Amino acid sequence: MKDDTPVRVAAVQMNPRLGDLVGNRQAILNWLREAAATGAKLIVFPECSLGGYVFNTREEGERAAEPIPGPTSVALAAACAELGVYAMVGMLETAGRALYNSALLTGPEGLVAIYRKTHLPVLGVDRFVRAGDSLRVVETPVGVLGPLICYDLRFPEVPRVLALQGAEILVHPTNWPRASADFADFVTKAATRASRVFLISANRVGEERGTPFLGRSQILLPSGRPLQEADDHSEMIITAELDLTLASQKKVVHIPGEFELDSFGDRRPELYQQLVLSEQ
Repeated sequence: MKDDTPVRVAAVQMNPRLGDLVGNRQAILNWLREAAATGAKLIVFPECSLGGYVFNTREEGERAAEPIPGPTSVALAAACAELGVYAMVGMLETAGRALYNSALLTGPEGLVAIYRKTHLPVLGVDRFVRAGDSLRVVETPVGVLGPLICYDLRFPEVPRVLALQGAEILVHPTNWPRASADFADFVTKAATRASRVFLISANRVGEERGTPFLGRSQILLPSGRPLQEADDHSEMIITAELDLTLASQKKVVHIPGEFELDSFGDRRPELYQQLVLSEQ
């Protein structure tokens, strides 16, 4: 059981090389060690940081994918055990004949969880992968984590479902292109403030096949206020200490009995049934 000691977390903003699994894997391990040296116990990497994102065919994506367990999950588990940290890394995953855009979570105990992106835009390799079918939190010694990937965050139901399950930190590997600056400007802040959870968004920089990426990785408070934000072009690590007790404070009392807001207690679930009804 974790205590109430603040946890130091990190987002790694890196520039993966398209299709270079060996080089990217080594870069991830190098960044992991650098982030661990800052005292971070939870380290989040970008979406598809193992193999890249802008693939034009399914076959290209498959060549940049790995099974889990596989070389990267094994190497990450060994490094996490040595360093005493948890790492979430975005990668393309092969599972039988299926291809997924996944986030791999490893820790000192080995493989902890796999999250498969549930909402898929018509963009890059997401045109060729299978959608995941589960939203669930992961309980760890560094907090209750709510995994989601890039476009998932644009759907307000996703962070809310994870928060209702008890998520304290939304862990968000992403590949925001520059055309999606609204994610960093508005969407991350709205998601955290609406459900009063922390958010770690790890984005990439650089360019793939003419697509420039935004950078601006973020670590946000449950109020929506940024604790740290990276620049829009550099490979770098941002870190922050999170007081996870703030994520349990869903009710905000400005003036007792006169000005009180309860993000969960004031909900009206009986009015939201249309959210779960299939379109006719």
